[in-house]
Amino acid sequence: MSVPEEPEATAAVPLLAPVEGVPPVLDSAAEITDAARRLAAGTGPLAVDAERASGFRYSNRAYLIQLRRAGAGSFLIDPIPLDGDLEPLADAVNGLEWVLHSADQDLPGLAELGLYPERLFDTELGGRLAGYERVGLAAMVENLLGRELRKGHGAADWSTRPLPDEWLNYAALDVELLLELRDAVALELDEQGKTDWAAQEFEHVRNAEPSAPKSDRWRRTSGIHTLRKTRQLAIVRELWTTRDRLARLRDVAPARILPDSAIVAAANGEPKSIAQLRALPVFGGPRQRRYSREWLGAIERARALPESELPPLTQPFDGPPPVNRWERRDPSAAARLQRARSAMSDLSTEVSVPIENLLTPDLLRRMCWDGLPRTATNGDAPALIDDFLAAGGARDWQRELAVPRLVEALYPADDKDA
Repeated sequence: MSVPEEPEATAAVPLLAPVEGVPPVLDSAAEITDAARRLAAGTGPLAVDAERASGFRYSNRAYLIQLRRAGAGSFLIDPIPLDGDLEPLADAVNGLEWVLHSADQDLPGLAELGLYPERLFDTELGGRLAGYERVGLAAMVENLLGRELRKGHGAADWSTRPLPDEWLNYAALDVELLLELRDAVALELDEQGKTDWAAQEFEHVRNAEPSAPKSDRWRRTSGIHTLRKTRQLAIVRELWTTRDRLARLRDVAPARILPDSAIVAAANGEPKSIAQLRALPVFGGPRQRRYSREWLGAIERARALPESELPPLTQPFDGPPPVNRWERRDPSAAARLQRARSAMSDLSTEVSVPIENLLTPDLLRRMCWDGLPRTATNGDAPALIDDFLAAGGARDWQRELAVPRLVEALYPADDKDA
C-alpha cells in the first residue's frame, strides 16, 4: 500500500480571512438560540474547533467555540458569559457528524458544555491512517486543498477578554476549510481501502473515557532526577501538591504560580524560615511572596514525615519495567519485543500507517513482557494474542492486521520454543 503522493510544488494560495468575513462573537442566550436555528437548517457535517488556554489556565475548558456548516455559515461562540447554558445549541448539533482536527484535544472541553457528536470525523487522525507524513491542519490544507493557512495564535491565552480581532480571524479560519478537508481525506481513505479502519478509530476517539489522573504526577516535576534523597522527594511532593491546589482554586496554570525549577531548588535548599525561603530563586518574587507561608508549610510537613512515609527514590512500575532493563531481567522477553517490533515495523511500511496507530507501544510491551502464557504454541497463539489485544482496547482492524504478524514473529510454526 503506497504512501499518498505529495502534490507538485506549486505556490499555495494564502487564505488570509474568511470568505464571508469574521463572524461576530455570540455571547447571549438570544444569539445562541438564533445560531442554533440556523445551524439546524444547514446541511451535512458540522466543522468544530475550540480554543483553550493551555499554559495559562488550570482548567481544560473551551474559551471559544468555532462552528461551520453548509447553508448556515460560520459561528464564533463565547461560552463563558453563558455559564454553560448551551442547551439550544446542543439540541441543534449533538445529532450531527462533527469534523474536528485532533478531536481528542477538544472533545473533553466541549463535553463539559453538554456538546457531544453523534458521529465523528477527525481529519488529523484520518491523515495519519492515509499515510501523510505531515498532519498538522495547515500542512494538510496546503497539501490537499492548495490553500495556505497562516498559523500564529494557537498558543495564545484565549481566556483574554475582549479577544483581539486578529485572534478571531485566526479562529474563524480554523473551520473555514475543515469540511472540504474532510471530503478530501475521506476520498483518500476510500481509495486506499481504509474507510472502515478510520470509522473504527473515530468511534474509539468519540467514546474514549477521560484518563484518570495518576497519583504520582508530582514525579514529572522537571529536574527531579537531580535529587538523591527521599526527604527531598517528599518536599517536592508536598510543594507540588500545594501548588496544584492553589492553581485549581485560581484556575491558573501551575507553572505560572511556581515553576518546577523553584520546587527543585527548595528541595535542595530545605529552607527553615520564610527569610531563607525568600532567599531562594523565584520565591522572593512578588507573586510567590504572598504564598510564602503555604510553601514553608509544605516543606515543614515533608520534614516532619516519618521515614516509613517518605516516597521511594524510584517510581513503582505499573506494568513492565523500562525496556533498557529487559535484557538483564528477562532476555526472552527482550527477544520477543525485538521480534514483535520488527514485525509491526514491516506491517507499518506495507500499509502506510504509523506503527503507533497500528498498536500502542505500551500494549505491545505489556504483551511481550508477561501478557501471554509461556507455554503457548503456534496453534493457540492466534486466539491468545487476539484476546490480549482486544482486552487492551485494540480495534478489530488493528487485530486483523497485527495478530497474524505477531503469531509469525513470536510463535513460528517450525520453532516451538520461540
